[in-house]
Amino acid sequence: MRVLEERHLPIEHLGAFASRPRPGGAQFNGSSVDVEQATPERLRDFDVVFFAGGEDASEAYVPALLARGAIVIDNSATFRLRDGVPLVVPEVNAGAIGADDRIFPVGNCTAIILCTALAPVRDGAGLRSVRVATYQAVSGAGRAALEAFDRGEGEVVHNAVPQIGDVDEAGESGEERKVREETRKMLGLPRLDLFATCVRVPVRTAHSEAVFLETAQPTTVRDLADAFERAPSVVFHRDGFATPRDVEGTDDVHVARLRALAGEPGSSFSLWCVGDQLRKGAATNAVQILELLLAKGTVR
Repeated sequence: MRVLEERHLPIEHLGAFASRPRPGGAQFNGSSVDVEQATPERLRDFDVVFFAGGEDASEAYVPALLARGAIVIDNSATFRLRDGVPLVVPEVNAGAIGADDRIFPVGNCTAIILCTALAPVRDGAGLRSVRVATYQAVSGAGRAALEAFDRGEGEVVHNAVPQIGDVDEAGESGEERKVREETRKMLGLPRLDLFATCVRVPVRTAHSEAVFLETAQPTTVRDLADAFERAPSVVFHRDGFATPRDVEGTDDVHVARLRALAGEPGSSFSLWCVGDQLRKGAATNAVQILELLLAKGTVR
């Protein structure tokens, strides 16, 4: 709701819903907004419905909304990898939206930040493989975890935890699978060789990623740097770098420490990227999808 307010979308009527009512429980444009209990009947009144809850809420309410013709922008994982459903980062794959699409999942926050950083490489020199180590904020584990962290409690205080989600028989965590599969879909590279190690670290809301990549065609640090400087929603640092604390509460993805791992021109490079997982990794990307639909005339 804060991002909707900041970006001045043409909203005639806004409603806030949750599993239980809270009178005056939200703020929008300087006024209190009552949070109502979600019901299928009340949600029918809206042209666009954002979901920022669990998968159970999306599964319960989204099908009827789509049948009515509403636009749904869903921050859960329910529909992300379904065939025929676009997984959109507007700066990366706006062309994935079809004329009849009505459901728009918002991708995994780590994958969104990664794809925003990788898209200029994909477009300039192609991508053959990606290795990434992520350093993920406590906010990604939910509000209760963040509040505990702020009190100095929890497993991640003064610590780093190299597992996010359940681990499968191959030793890969749920977060690592999401990063691989969703990055492939968002970049439009279904066979991209991608391997991730995802780590929870003691920072509040911004995810950082150390990326090692191989391009499809030989290129140079200078050419990649120029591409990053032209890319929307990317701030490129030719010198220095950004940290999670620097980018907290902002919408851009910062790219720094770009290096060639062999001679130039070559195909092996590394970089550092960082972005706020609540903003570009979630809320901002969701609102940008609505802005894109407004520009296309999909929404009145």
